[in-house]
Amino acid sequence: MSPSCRILFCIAAFSLLLLSRNSPAQEAATTTAGNLFFTEKIEPILKRYCFECHSHESDSMSGGLTLDSRNGWTTGGDHGPAIVPKKPDESLLIQAVRRDSEELQMPPGERLSQETVALLVEWVKRGAVDPRKPVTPGKSPGAPLDWWSLRPLVRPEVPSLNGQNKPGNPIDAFVQHKLQSAELTPTNPADRRTLIRRAYFDLHGLPPTPDNVKAFADDAAPGAWEKIIDGLLNSPRYGERWARHWLDTVHFADTHGCEHDVFRPNAWRYRDYVIDSFNHDTPWPRFIREQLAADHFFPKQTNLTPALGFIAAGPLELSRASTAPVTFDYLDRDDMVTQTMAAFASTTANCARCHDHKFDPITQEDYYSLQAVFAGIGKGDIEFDASPEIAAQRQHWTALIDRADRGELSNDKSKEIANLAKSWEASAAEQPALWTTLCPTVFVSSGGATLKRLDDDSLLATGHRPDTDTYTISAPLALNSLTALRLEVLPDESLPAKGPGRCDNGNLHLNEVEIYLNDNESRRLNIRSAVADWDQEGWTIDHSLDSNVKTAWGIYPKVGEAHHAVFELEEAAKLKADSQVTVVLKQLHGGSHLIGRCRMYATDADGAAAKVVPQAVAAAMKVPKSERTPEQHNAVLSFAVKSVAEQRLKALPPQSSVYAASPWYSRSTKLTQPMTPQVVRVLNRGSIDQPGEVASPGSLSAIPTLPGRFELSDAQNESFRRAALADWLAARENPLTRRSVVNRVWAKHFGRGICDTLNDFGRMGGEPSHPQLLDWLAVWFRDDANGSVKELHRLIMTSQTYQRSCQLHEKAGHRDPNNRLLWRMNRHSLDAESFRDAVLQISGRIDLTMYGPGIQQFTQSKGAQATPELDYDAFDWTSEVAARRNIYRVVWRGIADPFMESLDFPDLGLLAPKRSHSVSALQALATFNNDFVLHHSEVLANKLSAKFSTSRDQIREACRLVYLREPRSGEREMLLTYTNKHGLAATCRLLFNSNEFMFVD
Repeated sequence: MSPSCRILFCIAAFSLLLLSRNSPAQEAATTTAGNLFFTEKIEPILKRYCFECHSHESDSMSGGLTLDSRNGWTTGGDHGPAIVPKKPDESLLIQAVRRDSEELQMPPGERLSQETVALLVEWVKRGAVDPRKPVTPGKSPGAPLDWWSLRPLVRPEVPSLNGQNKPGNPIDAFVQHKLQSAELTPTNPADRRTLIRRAYFDLHGLPPTPDNVKAFADDAAPGAWEKIIDGLLNSPRYGERWARHWLDTVHFADTHGCEHDVFRPNAWRYRDYVIDSFNHDTPWPRFIREQLAADHFFPKQTNLTPALGFIAAGPLELSRASTAPVTFDYLDRDDMVTQTMAAFASTTANCARCHDHKFDPITQEDYYSLQAVFAGIGKGDIEFDASPEIAAQRQHWTALIDRADRGELSNDKSKEIANLAKSWEASAAEQPALWTTLCPTVFVSSGGATLKRLDDDSLLATGHRPDTDTYTISAPLALNSLTALRLEVLPDESLPAKGPGRCDNGNLHLNEVEIYLNDNESRRLNIRSAVADWDQEGWTIDHSLDSNVKTAWGIYPKVGEAHHAVFELEEAAKLKADSQVTVVLKQLHGGSHLIGRCRMYATDADGAAAKVVPQAVAAAMKVPKSERTPEQHNAVLSFAVKSVAEQRLKALPPQSSVYAASPWYSRSTKLTQPMTPQVVRVLNRGSIDQPGEVASPGSLSAIPTLPGRFELSDAQNESFRRAALADWLAARENPLTRRSVVNRVWAKHFGRGICDTLNDFGRMGGEPSHPQLLDWLAVWFRDDANGSVKELHRLIMTSQTYQRSCQLHEKAGHRDPNNRLLWRMNRHSLDAESFRDAVLQISGRIDLTMYGPGIQQFTQSKGAQATPELDYDAFDWTSEVAARRNIYRVVWRGIADPFMESLDFPDLGLLAPKRSHSVSALQALATFNNDFVLHHSEVLANKLSAKFSTSRDQIREACRLVYLREPRSGEREMLLTYTNKHGLAATCRLLFNSNEFMFVD
């Protein structure tokens, strides 16, 4: 090609290239059209059908896919990018909405219309234009660790103020420094009436009395305010108030919740433990250790057992579905992890259940390591001794019984063992139980066996050997009264392995024993207790009285020899000349575990049950001590010590029970041995059908100074796991724990935390308004206050910041409408408990009795299924229990009290770190018309009428009690007119519903 031709060809080709490209104007027009198409057509579809499960605000991002940003669908989830621009057939999103396969069908449930699918296809064909800004979450494990809540705690310098002396309280220096920077001036101090009322409701949840207010107003001495604070903190009312805050935080309630929302009769002891802990100002690190592992750290302090109610505070699903054993184990542990990490560390570790945390440096391995901490416990009623001294005695006598059973006492030369044996043997010799052999006149086998009476009045079972059987034996009684019956099971050459049972191995299983007295009429006698000379492991004699046909008394492996069981009656039965006793022996376990030969005895002696002596021991006792063989000496010694120890155990006070976490439970089923920690695996996408690697016990890996996985000296002892987590949380180096607690306490005083999100210090939570103040408080709380919450109250409440008025300033209100800079005190409404308790106190009815089982302020009836029906309106407000403080009210997790709910009592199926303070028409109607308010308005009116004869004096006193001040002149006349027209009770009701009473300034 000639040079001229090549030049012409290049010019032509370049011209064609230019013609093939859009001009800038054309590109702009195309982009604008694409943006508009997405905004008007596509984004509404995604928001309506997809964002609930596939956005950064959803609780769990299904499949790891987010669709609320462009980089969400370009990065994709577990299956890769969701959209291939211009290629709808290759785009997973289009395949899902078309429902091309059974595995990938979205959205769940009803399919999208053809028109909606066509719009999505058209969008992808056009190139999937998406103008939304990218979201760059701190996806773990690549998220940067330099986030405020994860930084090491370092005490900041208290700032200096321009032109002012540094305040005496460091809190004021930090707050005032921020205000100066914003050129804002704080409000004036609150007046004394406002201040003392604020303090009383903050620390007690109750108002001061008019006398309290007057005394404080008249006290001009230095330290008057500090004196008020100390008095409030030293009162038991303080623990009742602040326990409620913590119970909200851990979503404690008195029922299981979920579908089987049944009552937990012993949960209340955890509530009492929390009250006690706050009143005794338990240091925060110890408070953590007690609630997570009191049994490990303080094994001798059995009075701390209720602290383990913390782990069991949340709901429990009792489903018996086939998937429940696996699914609900994970869900139970998820609640434990969520509650523990939120309450103590303000961390949303549970967001890493299905994938690495999308915003915080928490891996899925971290989450399942936390689950592994709780893999060896369930929830149920734990028995314990409230007195450590009683617990020590119980442990001592139990240990002696165990040693006696193992034959370990023969070489024990201690005075205690010798004296126990000597005293028992002397007592046994002096007071033998006098047993009368019974001669059966009626003896029937329901299973078809032949019962033959032998010459010694024993009965021998022969002939047919059924699988199960019940013997009914009747005999006359030649006694004046009956206190106990003795059953002797005897060996016999005709029985398998010489018996005394008919099972092939010589064993027997006695499920239930019933005793009837027949004179003029037949009546059943109640059995107090049963003791035996020998119990098969797990098949003890008390099972013959538990009304459970699945349990029984057995004697294996000690077959081929005689055994005794004594059944002591609750009270002696008076006998007549023709009285007969009928004994029913139910043997329903199966496998022909039947009695082969037996004999019955009766006695009228007291305490006969304690005097059952095995034949070998009785024979040995007839031999002089100096002539006994070693075997005889050991037999008497072991039985003597065991008998005394059992009597001492029986004399101890009964144990208490608390609903708590324990290795003796698997979910809610009690075990015969402590549970071995289960294997916890990392679940891909949180699905039990996709188990991954085994998770070892641990916590978060994001704190460099603390281990992410625990080195345990005994990994199979589950308490070591909980103890390791408690140590991790309580560690001095942990930057989350102290920030979390001081922020919670601050929030209860100021209505909001320095960080708004009390349970979430991560990137999806709020950032602190005063980060240096928060860190200073956290370090001070750790190093200076030694974890004392009461000292933290004192520091906060003695600050000028706390003592400010709620007065509004136009300039500050315009610049900082939410009062984040704390230029004034926040005003808030009374919470539900404070409203009720205040009304109770003002009316004069409040009962300040502390502790004990919860008060059921409802009537209860059987529900359609497990959950009962509750009627709150039917409760009698005149009853004595109606006057107890509301901390002691039974809280039914799934059936809310409508009145309390209207006053923002939280849903305790969920964590409740802070209360709402709503103002609604429903709330006003409730407080004006509820039976509680109506009744106590009447009570207050009666109280005023009994004390004062004129309406004017009655109104004056009502204002002093409710408002803590004298009525103003115009106010007095208005209330007097209203009282004359509607009555004094109506006026009291009006005062209880006024803003001045229902709000705290």
